[in-house]
Amino acid sequence: MRLKCFILICLFACYALPLKVTAQESNTPLQFEFLGETITVPFQKTDFVDFDQPLTQASVQHFYEQLNDKQYQPLIETLLACRSRFELDDWLYYQLIRKTAQQISPKAANYHRYTLYKWFLLTKSGYNATLTMSRDQVLFYIQCDENIYNIPSRIRDGKQYVCLNYHDYGSIDFNKASFTEITTHPAEATKGFSYKIRQIPDFKPAFYQEKNVQFTYYQQNYQFKIRLNPQVNALFNNYPVVDYESYFNIPLSKETYGSLIPALKKNIAGMSVKNGVDYLMHFTRNAFKFESDSENFGNEKRLTPEQTLLYEQSDCEDRAALFFFLVKEIYNLPMIVLAYPRHVTVAVKFDKPIGKSILYNGLEYTVCEPTPQKQDLNIGQLLPELRKKSYEVAYAYTPPQK
Repeated sequence: MRLKCFILICLFACYALPLKVTAQESNTPLQFEFLGETITVPFQKTDFVDFDQPLTQASVQHFYEQLNDKQYQPLIETLLACRSRFELDDWLYYQLIRKTAQQISPKAANYHRYTLYKWFLLTKSGYNATLTMSRDQVLFYIQCDENIYNIPSRIRDGKQYVCLNYHDYGSIDFNKASFTEITTHPAEATKGFSYKIRQIPDFKPAFYQEKNVQFTYYQQNYQFKIRLNPQVNALFNNYPVVDYESYFNIPLSKETYGSLIPALKKNIAGMSVKNGVDYLMHFTRNAFKFESDSENFGNEKRLTPEQTLLYEQSDCEDRAALFFFLVKEIYNLPMIVLAYPRHVTVAVKFDKPIGKSILYNGLEYTVCEPTPQKQDLNIGQLLPELRKKSYEVAYAYTPPQK
């Protein structure tokens, strides 16, 4: 009798143990790394909603209603608190949304479900997002008033929506594929999205590595040990081509800034403004190797100033952005960005113009070529082959009034 009781107790324990473990797992919050730190979000397995049906208006509506009935609010509050803590711009907040959706519903396991979770989390965070579908494809759009290039956009109710997940499909022939908008629009989703990056998050110093950069200026060699974090590149994966105003004003992270800007200021101390700008022009021109986007990436890709420092190669747009940032940060002079059909350069307003100036809005600007050319161009010298070419002033920077 005692033996039978012992066996029954053991069998009960064997069956009860998995239930206990499952209950513990269901109460375990999700954890993942973001910006070099461990993020904990309160999403329970009991709140998980599957999506294994064909992609239709009804199936998406059903998924939304099921998930909306779950205890999702603590998760949204945690994500918004992270946005505030890290001072994330919209694009970087979307990277947090992507990471969270990946933990809840891995992209490789079920792409539709992963995309629907991103859409749900972003709309519940207040952003005006929408979905379109065509057979087995789902495109995820966000309302944005800015000029965004190289990704699809659509107009609804007079507002522009740009696609957030087009890169996942590589290319789509919109002449052959007809997309229908899914009409589920949460009432709280009213906020527009901005691709402007006003701040690079503060990674821990331990994540940075030193990169030796050197160049020669008037027979003198200058060396820099710039602290750079490769994880910054990941923040700009799939970042689209934005207008020059947004692109040229993306700052450096504090750690990178502190390892470069003070050193540059020290080297140009005592120089005239003109000679100091000339020094920055030659630094941007000669400290990095040149390579076109098609050779480097296979398509057009504009690098931020920090990415230009990270990569070994860069093109004219990348150097123009870095040079613009350095001049703005150190001298804060008025500048214009000159966009030619196959080249981008920068012109700076000095007290007196140098060489053949560029007249714009009644002011004279001096061309400062930050990209290496066959000849070593001085301040005020434009590439000979561009002298008769038309250009566009793609961005004009005027320092704010003090």
